[in-house]
Amino acid sequence: MDCLQDWPEPIVRVQSLSDSGATTIPDRYIKPASDRPSSAPCADLSIPVIDLSSLACSDGTADRAAVVRAVSDACRDWGFFQVVNHGVDPQLMRRTREVWRGFFHLPMEAKQVYANSPKTYEGYGSRLGIEKGAILDWGDYYYLHILPRSLKSHDKWPALPPSLRETTDEYSRELIKLCEQVMKVLSLGLGLQENFLQKAFGGDDVGVCMRVNFYPKCPQPDLALGLSSHSDPGGITVLLADDHVKGLQVRRGHAWVAVQPIPDSFIINVGDQIQVLSNATYRSVEHRVVVNSEAERLSFAFFYNPKSDLPIKPASELVTPDRPALYPSMTFDEYRLYIRKNGPRGKSQVESLKAI
Repeated sequence: MDCLQDWPEPIVRVQSLSDSGATTIPDRYIKPASDRPSSAPCADLSIPVIDLSSLACSDGTADRAAVVRAVSDACRDWGFFQVVNHGVDPQLMRRTREVWRGFFHLPMEAKQVYANSPKTYEGYGSRLGIEKGAILDWGDYYYLHILPRSLKSHDKWPALPPSLRETTDEYSRELIKLCEQVMKVLSLGLGLQENFLQKAFGGDDVGVCMRVNFYPKCPQPDLALGLSSHSDPGGITVLLADDHVKGLQVRRGHAWVAVQPIPDSFIINVGDQIQVLSNATYRSVEHRVVVNSEAERLSFAFFYNPKSDLPIKPASELVTPDRPALYPSMTFDEYRLYIRKNGPRGKSQVESLKAI
């Protein structure tokens, strides 16, 4: 990873640009006309909403089967779904939002201590990809490792606000439990044993990280994106969206669907590794983030990934003469190098891997 040692040019914090009061955005953030928010129609649709309460019941076999069907249908058709009654305390979700909003509102010098590099991306960042002169997204973020424990270091997490580390630890523990439940449901929806995908990810030896996204107010939101269109490279993503400001859009055919977050819900989507393991039965779907001039936006993307050096390939149970393996074997370490070098670029990576 020597090519990822440092950023190709000085980092500018988007929050500083926003706070400057400028009425126009620098050219570095102006997207080509074809990528701007208005470049494609917005469809008046909603991603599926699934109630997970029956997963906590030991006697609700029929209800559990209905959840498996609903999740399976959503992953085949949309690649996204929203979950309610998921078992994570809404108070914990609110506390997590509060401490991280507090971090992003600290003085800039307090945040700069945690400035990141492209080698691991861990810390306070403002760009994805290392291409010199690239058009950038209108957003800052904080990226942190949770699992494996060998990569997790509280020293690399913000020390302020004082409760941030403890709150983030508690939040991470609860979301890992939720991810483990979802992995079982995804396996059953493929007609496999419930622990199949977890085993394919490395059992208890998975990789978990989180990116806290901060999208400051943008004076020209029609020219910019908070996060360019991409599919997630990893396993599954559990998103805690902003509780007041919407911004996430999901691709549906040639249109975009604006996601309307339900209070105290999570938005879950399938990443490229699940698309590969399921031999494209489940689909990782492109999504993007739009920004606005009226309000900042905060969201939390929790990534549940395979062990980084474990080869990932289509499950043999899902490969038949009529449906041969669509993807070669590749480790997640090899796979994610693409997005770390190039930044978010649609579904160009997973599509390019398809066996010819």
